[in-house]
Amino acid sequence: MADTSQGEGISIAKEITNRPRSVTAFVSKARALKRVADTQSRLIFALDATASREPTWHVARSMHQALFDVATEEAAFALQLCYFRGLMEFEATPWMTEPGPLLDALNAVYCQGGATQIERVLSHSLTEFEGSASIKAIVYVGDACEENPDTLNALALQCRLAKRPLLLFQEGRDATASRCFASMAALSNGAHVQLDDASGNRLRELLKSTVRFVLGGHKALQSSHRESDKLLLNKLSS
Repeated sequence: MADTSQGEGISIAKEITNRPRSVTAFVSKARALKRVADTQSRLIFALDATASREPTWHVARSMHQALFDVATEEAAFALQLCYFRGLMEFEATPWMTEPGPLLDALNAVYCQGGATQIERVLSHSLTEFEGSASIKAIVYVGDACEENPDTLNALALQCRLAKRPLLLFQEGRDATASRCFASMAALSNGAHVQLDDASGNRLRELLKSTVRFVLGGHKALQSSHRESDKLLLNKLSS
């Protein structure tokens, strides 16, 4: 019988020799992917899809294009849609760079009765690309807050430390939500904007301002003469 031990030894030696190269290649690829992730400007767009939002849900659907209008020439812009509804249902889409998939995702959502899950939105937003500076802001559109404000404030402070300001757009005039959103915005170094029932166009322009802020920071708003940019900058500075 032929002795195959020598051949096996050579194969093992080759594998050991090649393994460091494989590890080095893997590490290099991982670092390259992280560099791409860090340079891409990202925005989380979170929506309350509970029953109280149903009368204005069509407005939220119409906002999809506004979130990409400003970034049409910006290849390094990505957005993730998050929403909650019903009995503890929470969904987060893959990261998107085109308005089409966002519209498809929005069209698949309908409002359903349930409590707010803002805590879940914030917890998720803090774990996405953890340690990366790519997520520039967390946008939230809702009309109510039924959660422990101390818990939400603690998470808002974590968002500040992670440099992920909360931009909270409130529909309606619920006093509890106003107090909670204003506190969260201040703690996260973000903004709270109260909207009325007929402010679809105003929200659309504010979302465009939000994308300008994501792509260019405060300077992009400071150099602008648009009313929505001035309003958002004022709220961010207050």
